[in-house]
Amino acid sequence: MDRFYHAVTLDKELCKGCTTCLQRCPTEAIRIRDGKARINHELCVSCGECIRVCPHHAKLAEYDSLDTMRDFEYKVALPAPSLYMQFHNMNDQNIVLNALISMGFDDVYEVSAAAELVSEAARRYIEAHRSEAEGPFLSTACPTIVRLVSIRFPNLLPLLLPLKPPVEVAAGIALHKAMEKTGLPREKIGIFFISPCPAKVAYVREPLGVEKSEIDRVLAIKDIYPILLAHMTAVSEGDYKAISESGKIGISWGARGGEATGLLRDNFLAADGMENVMKVLDDLEDQKFQELDFVELSACNGGCVGGVLTVENAYVAEARLKKLRKYMPVSINHINDLKERFIPNSKEIEYRPVFSLGSNMLESFARLNKAERIEKQLPGLDCGICGAPNCKALAEDIVKGEASESDCIHFLRERLRKVNSELEAVSQKLLDDPKTAGSEGLAVVREYFNAIKKDIPSFDKKNKG
Repeated sequence: MDRFYHAVTLDKELCKGCTTCLQRCPTEAIRIRDGKARINHELCVSCGECIRVCPHHAKLAEYDSLDTMRDFEYKVALPAPSLYMQFHNMNDQNIVLNALISMGFDDVYEVSAAAELVSEAARRYIEAHRSEAEGPFLSTACPTIVRLVSIRFPNLLPLLLPLKPPVEVAAGIALHKAMEKTGLPREKIGIFFISPCPAKVAYVREPLGVEKSEIDRVLAIKDIYPILLAHMTAVSEGDYKAISESGKIGISWGARGGEATGLLRDNFLAADGMENVMKVLDDLEDQKFQELDFVELSACNGGCVGGVLTVENAYVAEARLKKLRKYMPVSINHINDLKERFIPNSKEIEYRPVFSLGSNMLESFARLNKAERIEKQLPGLDCGICGAPNCKALAEDIVKGEASESDCIHFLRERLRKVNSELEAVSQKLLDDPKTAGSEGLAVVREYFNAIKKDIPSFDKKNKG
């Protein structure tokens, strides 16, 4: 059974078996087998890095189609803050919100409004618990980061803020308002999140920190964009309502550093992009940032504006954000008794030991020792030609029975060089000793090649003909 639902799929027809995705996957979830990439369902955290770097566009993101709007009688849109930054000359987010209603939604609730509530809750929590924490607190806004911590950095789990991500808080509040307003039962109300990345899809299908997400469908910004653009043109030319409920703090969550600055504290670190995130998490595990209060990590370069389901360049979008928020109030939303109940996690985020080599600790240690011995025999080039991202990963695959030493082309070349040398010695022996030159000599050679096939299981396949 898969440990996680992941929202990245592979088009085998387009995959050429190159090693680009293999070498960029932060959790080593990809292998190349039989000339095609394979995604390990247990290790994939839906960061979308393979989608971003695949030169053949063979990696695809899963999300819902616009046709699913027909599934519900009353539809509420949850626009991500990064949606506003996709449009040129955007100086009023109300145009986007009115255009969403124009294109078929019955109501909107901004994720940026919920982000302001989460910022306030985080400020309170850090203030109350910082002295007892064993390091800076970690954001839970990016599902990829939370999944990554839960499978690879279990020692950091206590540092995750016990708060729902803004998108889930927005969904809870939006659903409550819709049910009160319409009197409709839950199943007739659809909560639609307009997402910049596949990680949110994975979160909705299998959430962390809650039993079940209140989001019903996840739409891609790139699908919404062309339709919304036409409706925005019509809205901007007429009268439209001021329905936005977000200030600078909420809107700023759409780009890197926005969440951290919303805490109104100077003692923080903000990192974006999976390569940088992995370095920061490694350093956090080594307790190198004890003096900090908070660490914001975003899987996508530039933050959510860099998601693979967006349409605009992340740096251009970030520049638009600065312009959009220039004359906004700092914050509009504040926690009250009603909203407060939607913010805390309802379920503890647990460690998922998907990197273990065995079914128990004794077996894992035994296999780990074996893998280390095998790794020492490999060249240490981490070239990826074997179909694993590095020699360490290949050694672990060999121990698990998913690969063999001969998958390493360098190892195989060395073995073949040795085989050739020994074969020359056998041939010379046959020439020097005519008595064995007949059927006995053929028997010697046959026996020798049988030994080669046994020693190198893939010899026949790689040298057929």
